[in-house]
Amino acid sequence: MNPMALTRLNKVIADAGITSRRGADELISEGRVSVNGLVTRELGIKVDPEISQVMVDGETITTSFTKTYLALHKPRGVVSTMYDPEGRPSLSDFISLRTERLFHVGRLDKESEGLILLSNDGEMTFRATHPSYGLEKTYLIEFVGKLPKDAEKNLLRGVELEDGLGRVLDFKALSPTWIEVTIHEGRYHIIRRLMEAVGVEVVRLIRTRFGPILLGDILEGRWRDLNEVELINLRKALKL
Repeated sequence: MNPMALTRLNKVIADAGITSRRGADELISEGRVSVNGLVTRELGIKVDPEISQVMVDGETITTSFTKTYLALHKPRGVVSTMYDPEGRPSLSDFISLRTERLFHVGRLDKESEGLILLSNDGEMTFRATHPSYGLEKTYLIEFVGKLPKDAEKNLLRGVELEDGLGRVLDFKALSPTWIEVTIHEGRYHIIRRLMEAVGVEVVRLIRTRFGPILLGDILEGRWRDLNEVELINLRKALKL
């Protein structure tokens, strides 16, 4: 084994897009990682990614030295997973021509649509979905009925939910049936729960921005690679 080729095991796992280095250390500590058939719990261990067989939860990982970053326009009715055991449409259905093993960065619920990022960069995925980095997300919301009088004020001030206070950072009334909100949280169904709490009945929910990345004119079900400027801005926002 060439000592110059050795790489920390947590970096090898992160480079495979599984999780961040910190997350990889947790996997190692939990005994979920094996090297050449032997489970290791030793943090800081180094391996040769070219010749060592590294497995996580019994599955051999492939180190990806080329990082991929895609912006996908998720249609309504698609689950935010790369594979669905129930056979429902999933994100992988739209990237069948890609050969990399990609992971979704965050989620959109099944009935929501719009921008979702896909990548094999484990560290970026971890940071982009961690609340401490507070990436802002913008959503278009179509609703039925009349907008409640105090909805804007209450949403900006904060609404008490079952798992704590939730609020939006920005609110715009675009038309009698459309509003736009910006939020930095990623709690389960947070937008829908906030709208329900202030009496707004949502019929469509579309994410148009994730941090510095915009949905733009990507057609439903289509994807594009992030450009260099977007990657620079994303890395800057995530302190990478």
